[in-house]
Amino acid sequence: MSKVRTSSGGIAGMPSAVLQIPILAVLIGSWYGLTETNVLPKFFFGEPFKVFGVIWAWFLSGEIFPHLGVTLLETVLAFLFGSGLGLAVGLWLALSPTASRLADPYIKAANAMPRVVLAPIFAVWFGLGVWSKVALGVTLVFFIVFFNVYQGIREVSPVLLANARVLGANAAQLLRTVYLPSATSWVFSSLHTSVGMAFVGAVVGEYLGSSRGVGYLILQAEGVFDINTVFAGMLVLTAFALVLDQVVAIVEKRLLVWRPTHGETEKM
Repeated sequence: MSKVRTSSGGIAGMPSAVLQIPILAVLIGSWYGLTETNVLPKFFFGEPFKVFGVIWAWFLSGEIFPHLGVTLLETVLAFLFGSGLGLAVGLWLALSPTASRLADPYIKAANAMPRVVLAPIFAVWFGLGVWSKVALGVTLVFFIVFFNVYQGIREVSPVLLANARVLGANAAQLLRTVYLPSATSWVFSSLHTSVGMAFVGAVVGEYLGSSRGVGYLILQAEGVFDINTVFAGMLVLTAFALVLDQVVAIVEKRLLVWRPTHGETEKM
């Protein structure tokens, strides 16, 4: 029996964007209708046209670009450093049982810590510039990538490892041809979440102390109860988070060409 595809091909082969755009229009229309009829108070929920007007004015005047550039720089650096550190430590501990046993309680304790409270400490250590926000973002991204890499390495089939060793593979070859391919799929699964967490680190850091950044613009708008500007900042951040997530998806698609798509697995 043939199946109706609901993945990238959409319903009955219809492109997903054809369905996603009307859903977005319905959401914005509902927002507009509920605020215009005062079901949702405009003071608390804003007005869609004014929100988009703020965004338009930001980009038309260029006011947003210095702030957006700072936030994106903080986000990308936190994402890269946090992912790289999580990958390295995850590989090390997964391949070193002794080190893993010794580090286990400390890793769990650090992960259990509400890391947002570290933001004031990082501000004291690194100042109110970019690096305090990067440090906070790294702590948020690191554990997501670390646990996925660690689990990915531990999930490698013992039979596959034994066969590779029988064929004469040394430690470096095992790492390159067995462990890393196994971890890569787990890594990219975590990177999509990590993009959002890197943005959280940057914006929370800007909240606590900064003179530039989209988080700074949102904080200033909150101080004067300008809810439309708050929503405008949130939408800009969301849009660029989706762009970065799409970049990760493109890289993932190129690096994991061997992985079957959802549609291909259904045919098996």
